[in-house]
Amino acid sequence: MQYISQILFTFILIAGIGYFASNVKKLFRNISLGKDLDVSDNKPQRWKNMAKIALGQSKMVVRPIAGFLHIIVYVGFIIINIEVLEIVIDGVFGTHRIGLQVLNASVYGFLIGSFEVLAVLVLVAVIAFWIRRNVIKIKRFLSAEMTGWPKSDGNIILYFEVVLMCLFLVMNATDTTFQNLGSGNVISQFIAPLFDGMSEGSLHMIERTAWWIHIIGILVFLNYLYFSKHLHILLAFPNTYYGKLRPKGQFLNNEAVTKEVKLMMDPSADPFAAPAEDAPVPEKFGASDVTDLSWVQLLNAYTCTECGRCTSECPANITGKKLSPRKIMMDTRDRLVEVGKNIDANKGTFVPDGKQLLGDYISNEELWACTSCNACVEACPVSIDPLSIIMDMRQYLVMEQSAAPSDLNNMMGNIENNGAPWPFNQQDRLNWANES
Repeated sequence: MQYISQILFTFILIAGIGYFASNVKKLFRNISLGKDLDVSDNKPQRWKNMAKIALGQSKMVVRPIAGFLHIIVYVGFIIINIEVLEIVIDGVFGTHRIGLQVLNASVYGFLIGSFEVLAVLVLVAVIAFWIRRNVIKIKRFLSAEMTGWPKSDGNIILYFEVVLMCLFLVMNATDTTFQNLGSGNVISQFIAPLFDGMSEGSLHMIERTAWWIHIIGILVFLNYLYFSKHLHILLAFPNTYYGKLRPKGQFLNNEAVTKEVKLMMDPSADPFAAPAEDAPVPEKFGASDVTDLSWVQLLNAYTCTECGRCTSECPANITGKKLSPRKIMMDTRDRLVEVGKNIDANKGTFVPDGKQLLGDYISNEELWACTSCNACVEACPVSIDPLSIIMDMRQYLVMEQSAAPSDLNNMMGNIENNGAPWPFNQQDRLNWANES
């Protein structure tokens, strides 16, 4: 019977990890659909950013309440799951609490006791998060893009954590071997009396049931990440490493346009000369679909936590405009997932589906509402840059479709004809000085 349990456990473990690995492969494939971008510069600063922002949670605590609760859940959940190593060893080799055989009883008790305290803290923090979402109903969780699946997703993960923490405590409370140890049961000793009067066999059955559901729940949670916004648990680290290092107000110039401008300003250049045969010609100016974006921008989309800090800081959104930086990232991810499913359905080849990110997901109105103030970039706790996607799509509208707003077209016409944004001839610029 023991061997059957070990075989079943090993099968479930391999299946869970295997399915997760296959989804990670799809994830990398989808991100790789983006255009190449060299982000190999300034590695010391990148490592520093990752340690400070992703590991140190420095931007989370800008909002103290949410930041403190998030740190509890983040640290507690990660540390508690160290115990998964013991569960895996016990499951594969048929042992029971292998940690007691390897570590000193007092050391083992200290570790498990720490886990139990953290489990209670995680439960308190998760309940607080649930209340903020569903009772207090904080405004940034009530936006139009947060209905349906995004709202359910936010709650599902909270339920997951509550169940896993409760199972961990019940597993310890009904383990007579652990309770008789008298060390490490700092919380479970108060739960154990709930099972008084039960036979040894019944306690063992409850402990084994909690043990099995706990490990299966962790594997289900692991595979749920791919379909959830909580993928940021894994992607926050690479995303902060590859985050933008240049000043936030600095925009990148289009290389092809820059060359044309330099050629125009070169007095020695022949304006009638034919372009060199090997001169690169841009396939497209700007971006209209996810494959026009860089792989870092696609990584940004998958890393989005949907916390809404970007949108709550956006002046366009605050003043009632249609723009929501969070929706920009969610739409980009949704379209990328759709493209990935298209590729899977067609055996590795994308078959045009008549849709694109611009128009089918993100409207022109949203893009032109942006003031390019970088508030969204500054607010993001994991270094996501919604503005770069907005600017790339604007560039496509202007340079590929000539679809800029009339005011902007007038300004660009004035710059072309008058050398300034205003509709006055250069010779008339100083006329104001003669006015009384």
